[in-house]
Amino acid sequence: MLVLNCSTKLLILEKMLKSCFPESLKVYGAVMNINRGNPFQKEVVLDSWPDFKAVITRRQREAETDNLDHYTNAYAVFYKDVRAYRQLLEECDVFNWNQVFQIQGLQSELYDVSKAVANSKQLNVKLTSFKAVHLSPVSTLPDTSFLKGPFPRLTYLSVAEADLLNRTWSRGGNEQCLRYIANLIACFPSVCVRDEKGNPVSWSITDQFATICHGYTLPEHRRKGYSRLVALTLARKLQSRGFPSQGNVLDDNTASIGLLKSLHAEFLPCRFHRLILTPATFSGLPHL
Repeated sequence: MLVLNCSTKLLILEKMLKSCFPESLKVYGAVMNINRGNPFQKEVVLDSWPDFKAVITRRQREAETDNLDHYTNAYAVFYKDVRAYRQLLEECDVFNWNQVFQIQGLQSELYDVSKAVANSKQLNVKLTSFKAVHLSPVSTLPDTSFLKGPFPRLTYLSVAEADLLNRTWSRGGNEQCLRYIANLIACFPSVCVRDEKGNPVSWSITDQFATICHGYTLPEHRRKGYSRLVALTLARKLQSRGFPSQGNVLDDNTASIGLLKSLHAEFLPCRFHRLILTPATFSGLPHL
């Protein structure tokens, strides 16, 4: 195992990962954030350098952690050889097996290999699989002719609004998620539409892997074109900073899939896999 701390090597790694799209997108996004101030306190672990076969991004060991916070305790994985990834899994100090955490990636063997090692350590593994998407470049301001009603006020979210997102997110509703969302809003780009009173009615945020997530419109404000406006605006904001505009969508989320198709998003040939790993000590907790 090698922890890559050299800023020059991290920039080289970023370029190397870009040549491995789309499977490397999650790790690439995390490395881009590390190279631009590292607001989420991440670090890179590899099997070797420069001819690596597996690379993992994780929370820095010295960063403050909550053992129940699988949102923040998140690892992104990319490998050229799945055996190298398994070897890193089996090393004692790469993953923290004593906390609830998640592993993300875009490669098909990720679940089986991770589960095999996790089961040997008495951890439960929950898999959720998504369609992976990439939005085409948005070179101009979004067309607003599709909007219904008066032109909305388009801005960004504040940390004070994290509670609203926590209550409306299907994965939320708990203390760990509230803190996580507040950190995302503080660290990464977001976009929202506000009503005449200044309250958010439609929004989307960016996560620690530079992925567009938590796109949501309050029920009473749907079918006005707000989701389309928010998605295009956030994609343009990310692209203007050099980031890919990537996202994930569940197979049964027909509304979001329809929106993405209308935006001519590219549905990638690989799938996004999110694994939540829970030690027996924490099994049975309601939000896990």
